[in-house]
Parts: sequence; structure tokens; C-alpha cells
Amino acid sequence: MSTLRLYLRIQAMTLVFGIVGPIFLIVYFTAQPDPTLRWMYWWGLFITTADILIALAIVDSAVHAGRRDHEVPPEALHSREV
Repeated sequence: MSTLRLYLRIQAMTLVFGIVGPIFLIVYFTAQPDPTLRWMYWWGLFITTADILIALAIVDSAVHAGRRDHEVPPEALHSREV
């Protein structure tokens, strides 16, 4: 559950930073059909997709870093030699 919470926080952050993507999509779908607004669809789709992929990459990196921090080093597994 903590990974989901981490993802949602990072996804919200990336959407705030890249808010122009969803804004382009909202404007494109709420405006009258106009061929001159077609660029808003493609750029909005690209930016929003990039936001989602960036958030997933950050979460993956954070989860793997957390797992590495909790691993026991191999030399700690060997018994002490007297």
C-alpha cells in the first residue's frame, strides 16, 4: 500500500509541474470542433503521457533504492572467524 501512496503523491506532483498537458486536452475536448486546435490534442497527449511515465520511473527508482537500503551486505552473513 505504501508504494501506491508514493505513486499517487509523485503522480500528483508531476501533473502539477506538467499541468499544461491536461489543460490542452481539456481545451481540445471542450472547444468546438476546430482543425486548428488539433495540435493541442497531440501535445496534450504527449505531455500527459510523459508525466505518467516520469512518475512511474521515479517510483520504481525509489522502491528499488529502498530495497537496497534494507539488504544485508554479504560480509555480514558470514560468521566471525576467531
